[in-house]
Amino acid sequence: MRFLYHLPLCPFSRKVRLVLGEKQLPVELRSEKTWERRPEYLVLNPAGTVPTLLEDSGLAVADSGVICEYLEEAYDEDTLLGSTLAERVEARRLVAWFDGPFATAVTLNFVIEKYLKRISGQGQPDAGALRRGYAHLREHLAYIGWLAGARNYLAGDKLSLADLTAAAHVSVLDFLGEIDWEQHAEAREWYARMKSRPSFRTLLNDRISGMMPPEHYGNLDF
Repeated sequence: MRFLYHLPLCPFSRKVRLVLGEKQLPVELRSEKTWERRPEYLVLNPAGTVPTLLEDSGLAVADSGVICEYLEEAYDEDTLLGSTLAERVEARRLVAWFDGPFATAVTLNFVIEKYLKRISGQGQPDAGALRRGYAHLREHLAYIGWLAGARNYLAGDKLSLADLTAAAHVSVLDFLGEIDWEQHAEAREWYARMKSRPSFRTLLNDRISGMMPPEHYGNLDF
């Protein structure tokens, strides 16, 4: 059996879950409390982060970027990076943008302050970090809307890893109730299409003790 060690509101874990779903690869999810630094887990991933994919063969693959590249190489029947060099460059550029500047400026401010601190008992949210997240959220969603309005999908004509990466981050923010969708119509239309994909179902079913997503979170039509 294939296992994915993850945290439910970790955007990088969610990205891998979406890729596994798109490639129709069965997986059993195992929640990993990274702050506990379990010795057994550190054998699989010395960095102690999530996600980590453990294959049937015993191969452990850590880091969402490495996992996604591995899945592309090992299960390449349906590529998520595009068929031309230009498509692959653009998909990878956007993946780097969502997992880099977007994550740093927006997602992680909310995830750390409103989720990780809560479940790990690290105290109250830092208001300054939340303000920084809010300050950057609108401009980043506007960029998603611009991409979605100019193309069929974010990186081009076909669904790619760029869409899955962006959707993973957006889904976390949506779960936390941080997005005013009325202000971002084009991004909302794109996200509605992503939510409707079969690979998204497990994400929409995620529930966390003591945290309730907004009513529209699991609604495919918002």
